[in-house]
Amino acid sequence: MQTQRKIRKVFKSKPVIEGAGVHLKRAFGFSEVPLFDPFLLLDDFRSAEPAHYLNGFPWHPHRGIETITYVLRGDVEHGDSMGNKGDITSGDVQWMTAGSGVVHQEMPKGDAQGRMEGFQLWANLPASNKMMAPRYQDVLASQIPTVTLEDGIDIKIICGQVNGTAGPVKDIVIDPEYLDVTVPPETTYMHPTRPGHTVFAYVIDGEGFFCPEKKPFTFEAEGVNYFDMQVKPALDNGTLVLFEDGDHVFINTEGKPIRFLLVSGKPIKEPVAWYGPIVMNTKEELQIAFDEYEKGTFIR
Repeated sequence: MQTQRKIRKVFKSKPVIEGAGVHLKRAFGFSEVPLFDPFLLLDDFRSAEPAHYLNGFPWHPHRGIETITYVLRGDVEHGDSMGNKGDITSGDVQWMTAGSGVVHQEMPKGDAQGRMEGFQLWANLPASNKMMAPRYQDVLASQIPTVTLEDGIDIKIICGQVNGTAGPVKDIVIDPEYLDVTVPPETTYMHPTRPGHTVFAYVIDGEGFFCPEKKPFTFEAEGVNYFDMQVKPALDNGTLVLFEDGDHVFINTEGKPIRFLLVSGKPIKEPVAWYGPIVMNTKEELQIAFDEYEKGTFIR
C-alpha cells in the first residue's frame, strides 16, 4: 500500500548576511537542527545586485560536513588549501566532502548582466566519516542528465535515480537524492521516495501544491502568516516544504508551472555540535578543530 508523505512544516526563506557581506536567503539552518537530519543548512544566493555578493566567502575552514553548491546562473570562483582552483558556472554542481578538513574560498562573480543565482546545501557526516579524506565531485552542466516524463515533467538528476537514469554524483554517505524538478501547468506528479529518509522541496519558480487537499499552512517564519500573504494555498518561490515519512510526495499545479529542488537523505541520528563552518559530535571535538586551525595543523 502506497503512503503519501504529508506536509510536516512549511518555511519561508529569510534574509541573512554571511561571509564578507553576502546578502542571501536562508531556507533553514542552525535553529532547525535536528529537524532536517542529515541536512544542516540551505542557502539561496540568487541576486541581481553585484554589491550584494561580490565580497563573497574569503578563506575559511570546514570539517565534518559536505557542502553542495548548485549554480543556476553566473560564476563562482573557488580555491582551497590543497591547491585546487576552478570555476563553478551556470548549471554546474560542486559536491565537496570536507571530511577531516579543508580551508577554501568561494567568490561569486555573476554573469555579464550582473546576475548570480545558486544554492548551497550543507549535509552532515556521521561520526565514523567526519575525519575521512576530503574530496570533490565537480560536475559540469553537460554531465547532469534530464529525464522528461509524461505530461512534460522535466527532472535534472544531480544525485539519485529517476526511471533508471542516475545522476553523476555517487558514493555519498547519506545516500541522498538531489533533483531539479519542473512540473507544467495543470499537472499532477507523484515522485517515489525512500521510506525513513528525510525529504524536502524548495520552490525556486512558479507555484504549486504539495498536498491533494490544497489546504493552507502557517509559515514557520517570525511574523509571517500564510493568511496574511495570499488567498489560495499554492506555495511559491522561496518556500520550503518539509515532508513527513512515506513512499512518495505529491505535487499539483493549476494555471502556472512550478520548479523546485527535491532533496532527500538518510538521517544520521547523532548529536550535533556546530559552530560556524565546522560541525562535529561534541564540543570537545569542536575545540580541537579550532585549536588546530589556530596552530596551523588543521589540514591532515
